[in-house]
Amino acid sequence: MSDDDRTSFTDRLANAAFLAVMAAARLLPYDRRIPVMGWVFAHLLAPVAGWRRRIRDNLALARPDLDHEAVEILVRAVPENTGRSLAEIYSGDAFTARIRASDPLEGPGLPALETAFETGRPVIIACAHFGNYDAMRAALAGRGWPVGALYRPMNNDAFNRHYVPTISAIAEPLFPRGRGGLAAMLRFLKGGGWLALGFDQHDRHAPELRFFDLPARTVLTPAELAIRYDALILPVHGIRQPDGLSFRVHVGEPLEKAAPDRMMQALNDDLEMLVRRHMDQWFWVHRRWK
Repeated sequence: MSDDDRTSFTDRLANAAFLAVMAAARLLPYDRRIPVMGWVFAHLLAPVAGWRRRIRDNLALARPDLDHEAVEILVRAVPENTGRSLAEIYSGDAFTARIRASDPLEGPGLPALETAFETGRPVIIACAHFGNYDAMRAALAGRGWPVGALYRPMNNDAFNRHYVPTISAIAEPLFPRGRGGLAAMLRFLKGGGWLALGFDQHDRHAPELRFFDLPARTVLTPAELAIRYDALILPVHGIRQPDGLSFRVHVGEPLEKAAPDRMMQALNDDLEMLVRRHMDQWFWVHRRWK
């Protein structure tokens, strides 16, 4: 059976619509393309996809102190950031060249990353669906650092066939979730590679920690791998700047070795502080709390 046979008509239609919109967007100069795609996601896609309701539901749980006006601003700002991020990723060299030319890396953990590169020590980069995840990968790769990432293949096979090559062009290697990807990922890490791992999505098999003072099942994998392979572990996040186009890539303090749940709770706490400062940049569409 071919890939096309396994892809439903709905998935093929959604993928064709996305490619058509992206092709039209690419006719615009970069500085206009990114905000236009943000507008499309905020005003056209989000209402149809049910994102607005999910954002409101999550904010009602995590930030019940917000008034109606603040919530409605975020209901539009969160999908806008997502649309901008996707347009950036699909802008290829125009995006990565901007990131690498600005060398936006900063923060207290940057010297530790430099030392890890010099000594060949493996690194676990704890990251989240915040700002633009790929701005972080582009910035690290722009320094010549060996940053790989674990990714979850999209449910839409038609979309996945162009999405994976697109994100691979920003930095490699990439490892798909699954037995084969896991084995290659561990070999890369043991050889001194740097591995970007997300930790901000619900995992029903994970222990219950806290996020926004709510019970949130949080994977322990980043901390467990750091302990097992004596890897440096620290949070790194690409923070979108007020112009909507540029980034700061903040490298947080390295974590001290401790019990995995304590290490991951520290990362949850660090991410919560960041999200509270930039509420529009975290992906509030996720079903983080169940």
